[in-house]
Amino acid sequence: MNTTELKGNWEEQKGKLKVKFATLTDDDLLFAEGKKEEMLGKLQIKLGKTKEELHTILGEI
Repeated sequence: MNTTELKGNWEEQKGKLKVKFATLTDDDLLFAEGKKEEMLGKLQIKLGKTKEELHTILGEI
C-alpha cells in the first residue's frame, strides 16, 4: 500500500476502520501529508497490532 492508494479513498477507509474498531477516533485517523508512518504508529499502539497486521487490515478494507 502506497501513500497514493491510502490518500485516494481515505475517507471511505476511515469509515470502515471506525466500524471495525469502535475505539478509533477522527484524531487517530488523521492523515496528513508526510505523516503516514506517524499515523500508522499511533494506530499500532492503540489497536495493539504489528505493522504487518495493520497493513493487512488496511489492504482488506
